[in-house]
Amino acid sequence: MRIGLVVHPTRDVQGPLAALRHCAGEQDVEFVQVPVHGQQQEVAPFGEIETCAVVMAIGGDGTALAAVRVAAPQGLPVLAVACGSLGVLTGVDAQEIRSAVERFERGDWHPRSLPALELECADGERFTAYNDMAIVRRGAGQVRVLARVDGNLYARLAGDGCIVSTPVGSSAYALAAGGPLLVPGCGSYVLTPLSSHGGSIPPLVLGGGDRLQIELRASRGGGRLEIDGQLAAEEARSMDIRLRPEAATLVTFEGEEPFLAGLRRRGLIGDSPRILADDARSS
Repeated sequence: MRIGLVVHPTRDVQGPLAALRHCAGEQDVEFVQVPVHGQQQEVAPFGEIETCAVVMAIGGDGTALAAVRVAAPQGLPVLAVACGSLGVLTGVDAQEIRSAVERFERGDWHPRSLPALELECADGERFTAYNDMAIVRRGAGQVRVLARVDGNLYARLAGDGCIVSTPVGSSAYALAAGGPLLVPGCGSYVLTPLSSHGGSIPPLVLGGGDRLQIELRASRGGGRLEIDGQLAAEEARSMDIRLRPEAATLVTFEGEEPFLAGLRRRGLIGDSPRILADDARSS
């Protein structure tokens, strides 16, 4: 079995790599590094992703997203290993890497489908976002955005821009901007305005079959387009957005931490202080 590696660009990954090399020595397993954008660490010989059975990401959720971007077009699953704290996508601790490889090789794993946003810009250029896409103002002045759902006007906003997120991405930038959490598998996606200048424009949850149209109006500074946290275009354009429900596959195992439990552990969800005070009095 050949494993394709994608590693964090700067984090120390020698511990997980040592465990993986031990695996390769004990089993009929080899690994190669697959090229990704922004790669800075060279940890193994480079190889063709088409020859791999699985792509392993070692790092955080950003590394897992980089692995998904190269694995999904090839129809390959991603085994995301956390080099640090567990995240939304990285469900396997680095200390469990040998067990994870063994379980994958014998088929003791479950596929978790990830949706993606399919973007088609007015000039015909296409992008895919597995976490979120954001239109963010580039400089002075406000970005002016008009949003329609299936051709029906939702809102016109002037402000810092907007974010469109998948269910997984709803726990990232969109949550920080005041958007709602979507549970994985809900089949929806969400539009979250960024610091709108006046008006009443709440975040909007869209059904999986809805088509979102974003139209950019002239503004002084203009706006840039970010895909999964990376700059995709210096100048954002008007676009149509759809949700593709099964765009990528993550490797999961029995006993992995549930989505909401992970958010609570990381402090992204916190209980009301009054509830905590009640707990303290009763303990």
